[in-house]
Amino acid sequence: MVKLKIKVGDTVRVIAGDHKGSEGKVLTIINQKNKAIVEGVNMIKKHMKPNAQNPQGGIVEKEAAIQISNLSLFNSKGESTRVGYRIEDGKKVRFAKKSNEVI
Repeated sequence: MVKLKIKVGDTVRVIAGDHKGSEGKVLTIINQKNKAIVEGVNMIKKHMKPNAQNPQGGIVEKEAAIQISNLSLFNSKGESTRVGYRIEDGKKVRFAKKSNEVI
């Protein structure tokens, strides 16, 4: 299992692939596959059978997973940045390499 620098709740921008330039919030991380599901990005249409939650069934649009290597973190100024780690006051914190601010 690889240590990932993007966490659930982070705002990210897609930097490669079909959805390049789109932004969204990370909903889930799939650590074993190095993928993440980002809100509103990489939408697919899935055919659903009728079930208890969806008695009608039909075609549902939902987000599909996207490779973490194709995502870049946003800092507070709204620009893409890489992520680093450092120790501050005895705690390990993430920081934006572009602006040097703690995330």
